[in-house]
Amino acid sequence: MVLEVIYIVRHGFRSNWVVDPDTGVYSSNVPSPTGIHSDPALAGYGVDQAKQLAEKILTLDPPVDIVYSSPFYRCLQTLKPTTEQLFQERGGGKVRVENGVGEFYGRARFDHPSPAPLSVLHTHFPDLDPDYTPIIIPSTNGETIEGLHNRIAYALHRIVAAVDADPKSPRALLICTHAASMIAMGRVLTGRMPKDPSEDDFKCFTCSLSKFVRRRKENVAPNGEDTIGGKWDRASPDDIPNVGWRNGKGVKGGWNCELNGDCSFLRGGEERGW
Repeated sequence: MVLEVIYIVRHGFRSNWVVDPDTGVYSSNVPSPTGIHSDPALAGYGVDQAKQLAEKILTLDPPVDIVYSSPFYRCLQTLKPTTEQLFQERGGGKVRVENGVGEFYGRARFDHPSPAPLSVLHTHFPDLDPDYTPIIIPSTNGETIEGLHNRIAYALHRIVAAVDADPKSPRALLICTHAASMIAMGRVLTGRMPKDPSEDDFKCFTCSLSKFVRRRKENVAPNGEDTIGGKWDRASPDDIPNVGWRNGKGVKGGWNCELNGDCSFLRGGEERGW
């Protein structure tokens, strides 16, 4: 059996930060738990959203089998109400922290801050998988919009290949990510890339939920090592292998979008759609 469903959520309403475009210096009024200005915690309102999201996720069919998250604090904090109950009911579980589904920064002549290392994150979130190795890590110089989509496509291709090869035969995967990355995920899973990247196609409201159902099954590669076009090399972060998702193909057989940024379970409804 192979993976059937991918659920994608955006993090909840967060605290803010600013960056000086001339110097690249980030700053924030509310201290970050990780000490990184661009890695804020959720605002109180976002914490409430995360609890409402957890109530929804725990009713999903098929239920979530595996959880991936961006390495930024706000994503892991958003997942916490869900994973605490989910893992308790199952007698254990781990979140796989994947940089490949992390935040999008535009190109800049200065370095953007990197997320906190797993050792720091683990002090705040004990249910992180210490043995998981990220598939791809974005350049600290940021990315173009095309680069974002290439990065997301490669990460999802490798994630799906690995889950397909899991002997436990998981059916459903949950990913917590960010606004631009959530939009890009919808595009690479369905294979639908608009001519104008600013087109309002896939929704990304805070704590919204999207659902993608697989169109067709592909042969499962041994050990999840299916990598069309080779493997990504950290020494050349912008040289991302092509996984052939465009022109309607989609990643790993393609996916249909059955929920697009659903917020019906949130008391505040659709907010901050980016």
